[in-house]
Amino acid sequence: MSAPVKAPTEGVWTQLVGQPAVVADLRAAIADPTAMTHAWLFTGPPGSGRSVAARAFAAALQCPAGGDGTCHECRTVLAGTHADVHVVVPDGLSIGADEARGLIRVAGRAPSGGRWQVVVVEDADRMTESASNAILKMIEEPPPRTVFLLCAPSLHPDDVPVTIRSRCRVIGLRTPPVGAIADVLARRDGVDPALAAWSAAASGGHVGRARRLARDEEARLARKAVLDVPLRLVSLAACLDAADDLVGSAKEETDAATDALDGSETEALKTSLGVGARGPGVVAATRGGAGQLKELERRQKSRATRIGRDSLDRALVDLAGLYRDALVLDAAQSSPDHPAPTLNHPDRRADAEELARRIGAEGALRRIDAILACRQALERNVKPQVALEALTVALRLPA
Repeated sequence: MSAPVKAPTEGVWTQLVGQPAVVADLRAAIADPTAMTHAWLFTGPPGSGRSVAARAFAAALQCPAGGDGTCHECRTVLAGTHADVHVVVPDGLSIGADEARGLIRVAGRAPSGGRWQVVVVEDADRMTESASNAILKMIEEPPPRTVFLLCAPSLHPDDVPVTIRSRCRVIGLRTPPVGAIADVLARRDGVDPALAAWSAAASGGHVGRARRLARDEEARLARKAVLDVPLRLVSLAACLDAADDLVGSAKEETDAATDALDGSETEALKTSLGVGARGPGVVAATRGGAGQLKELERRQKSRATRIGRDSLDRALVDLAGLYRDALVLDAAQSSPDHPAPTLNHPDRRADAEELARRIGAEGALRRIDAILACRQALERNVKPQVALEALTVALRLPA
C-alpha cells in the first residue's frame, strides 16, 4: 500500500481528499477574477468528491478570505444554511422540469448578503431533457452575480448534454489514492490506522464508502456477502439463491433508509394540511391537499427505487472488481516479469486467484460483460429479481 498522503491545503479545501490539482485550479479562480466563470461542471468517478469540491468552492466564493474554513460564510455554506447557496440533491430517479424552474427563479435573484448567488446541482446527470433545457437557458444568459456548479459522473452525452457542457468550465476529479483516504480516516475521523488502511483499500477509491466501511460493521458484512457470491455459483439452485440474497439485501437497505423518512415526511405534510383538525374551512383545505399527499407518495416511491438501485449497483461494482482482479492475476501469471498488479479487493486475493484458475481471462471478461448488461437492465427498469437471476446464471462456474 502506498504511504499516507498529507493534505497540502487548508481551510475548506481539507474536505477534498487527494485532489491537489483540482484545489489549485479552484483557488486560482478565487484569486483571479479573470479566471472566474458563471458555470462549472465537476466530473469524476463515484466517491472522488465531486459534490465535496462544489460545496468547498461555493464556500470559498462567499468567503472574503477565499475559503479559510472558520468564518461565518464558510461555516454556513458547509452546513447547508447559507442564504445565497442553494444545493439540490435529488432523492428520486430524476430532476424534473418543475424543480429546474424553481432553481432558475432562485438563480435569478441578486445575492441577499453573500458575494454570489450559488446554485449547486448534485447528480446533474439525473436531469430530464426538459430540465436540462431549462437550465441551459439560464446558463446561456446568466445574471451577473450567479454561479452554477453542476456535478456529474462523466462527460458522456448521456450524463451531460454537450450544449450544457460546452458552456461550463470542466473540473475533472480522479480516484483518490488509497494512502490519502487512509490518512484522512485515521487523522481526521479518528479511525484505527489498521482499519483505516483496510477500509481505504476495500473502498475502490470511494471516500464515503471507505468511511462507512470503517464505521459500520453491517457495511463490512454486506460487502463480504456480495464477494462470497462468485465461488457459491456451482449450480442453478445456488444461482437463484444468490439472486434472492442480493435482491433481499437491497430491499432491507431500502426499507431501513425509507421507513423513518417516509413516516416523518407524511406526518409533517398532514399536520401542515390540517388532517384530523376540525373547524370551518378545514375540510375543504384537507380535500385540496390530497394532491400534495399523492405527489409526496410519488416522490417517496421514486426515492425508494433509487436507493434500491444504488444498493444493487454497489454490489455489482464490487462483483465486477473481483472478476477484474481474477483477470489481472491470470494475465500476471503469463507475464511474471511485470510488477505485481494492484487489486480492487486485496483482502480477497485468494478468491480472485481461485476464480482465475477456474474461469481464466476469457471467462472473467464474459462475466464482467454480464455484470455491465445487468446494470444497464436495471437502469431500463427491468425488475431486479429478473435481472439478478439472469446475471447469476451467467456467472455460474463451470462444472
